Amino acid sequence: MQEVDNVLRILKEARLAINVADTYKMRILSDQTVHTATIYQDPDNVIVAVLVYALSKIMQRENYRTMEGWKEFYQVLLKNLDDSIFAIEKNELEKFRTAMGKIRSSINEIESDLRIYIQDVFRKAELNKALKIYEHGLSAQQTAELLGVSLWDLSSYIGQSSISEAHEQGISVKERIKIAEEFFS
Repeated sequence: MQEVDNVLRILKEARLAINVADTYKMRILSDQTVHTATIYQDPDNVIVAVLVYALSKIMQRENYRTMEGWKEFYQVLLKNLDDSIFAIEKNELEKFRTAMGKIRSSINEIESDLRIYIQDVFRKAELNKALKIYEHGLSAQQTAELLGVSLWDLSSYIGQSSISEAHEQGISVKERIKIAEEFFS
């Protein structure tokens, strides 16, 4: 993991923001992590960026908090955030990754419509953060691999955004051909 201190800071501040449902602060923290993730192409930073952004969107939807399964999900979330912070402080990166994974896997245990809604939020968060990383200059293929999303999904998402035209203008014809060849190979 690159920038361990940054990830620890982000998680601690996100934990506090969750307590007061400060979704704006959480989005800012996620964006800060994207910058580090792009520089170092570090999957741990990407995981944190996606998680914090997705949680900001989930917390923003107040009606989720009244749905069946919310209380259990929220308890697992807080416990595993605390566990991940503790693991980083002890330099136990595998325990950190395990705690992060437990947050995602806890979604699958929700037995109501809330599961579908939260899964959708995470999927959109992955694509949103992929777009942000792409905007920072990584190729679409590198970005897709880093986030574990398909190049097809990412390309569709990029195509729907205004960044696609701006990014194209700065790329030579040869580079665009190379990207197209990579995409179809």
